[in-house]
Amino acid sequence: MSLRTFLELVQIQTKLTCLFPFIAGCLLAFYRFGTFRPINTLIFITALLVFVMTTTAINNYMDFRKATSDDYRRRKNIIGQAGVPEWQIVAIILIMFSIATGLGIWLAFRTDLVLLLLGAAAFAIGILYSFGPIPLSRMPLGEIFSGVTEGFINLFLAVYINAYDQSIVNLIWQDRLIQVRMDIVLILEMILVSLPFVFTIANIMLANNICDLEEDISNHRYTLPYYIGKRHAIQLYNGLYAASFAAIVVCIVLRILPAILLLTLLMAVPVYRLCRRFSRVQLKSKTFIVSVKSLALVNGTLTMLLFIAVIL
Repeated sequence: MSLRTFLELVQIQTKLTCLFPFIAGCLLAFYRFGTFRPINTLIFITALLVFVMTTTAINNYMDFRKATSDDYRRRKNIIGQAGVPEWQIVAIILIMFSIATGLGIWLAFRTDLVLLLLGAAAFAIGILYSFGPIPLSRMPLGEIFSGVTEGFINLFLAVYINAYDQSIVNLIWQDRLIQVRMDIVLILEMILVSLPFVFTIANIMLANNICDLEEDISNHRYTLPYYIGKRHAIQLYNGLYAASFAAIVVCIVLRILPAILLLTLLMAVPVYRLCRRFSRVQLKSKTFIVSVKSLALVNGTLTMLLFIAVIL
């Protein structure tokens, strides 16, 4: 398998989505607690990137296996296009999964049991997203799980690996009793901060499912647009971007985020134009990139301004 085929298999261009909440989480840990642990951060980002590549590879492999026609395999799926033997795909998936798991366990030893449990939950969601008798990606739940996992859990873990000793969550195991204590205010703050990432990442999945609606139905893949209809799916897509900007304003009003992040609202105009473009035409080859650009504008600006706030 060539490097180009591998990068297409793992859809390396979409991995930008998980980097923004990760960077924001690290910045939030420093802004809120004044702490940053570079080794933990390096281990986590490596494990994160390897694991999201693993889940994408699994998704492409399962699409290849479950396709209802050979024509789809040859024309639409990179495995069929490149003529890659299935055993190579399985081997690559197992190698990447083993690397991600090993790094996750190492990081858990450097922090505590809370990270191990949360990491295991994130791994389970990632695998079940594409694998199993009824994968999450073939149900009207893909947007929820991708948004929450990549948007909130990634941000929370990025905060936690740098500030696990700040009593955000404590898990105490004594004899037969397990006690979980958490600072509910801090948790709610992180949920609010993560909402722009959750909504925009969910929109990537939603845009993909809108573009692929007819093709997905022919492959017995019944996603959210199938159940609510394309028109309502487009309305939801636009509404989630409006909710992203609203969440930023709420965080600033509640003084969770610094006022400089109000400048993120300047992105509302170009994002609105991109949303109008997608609302007119939903073609994978022409307008799916619109959702990626919109995500980059919102999350990139938010992350950059948070970095400036930390510096100042």
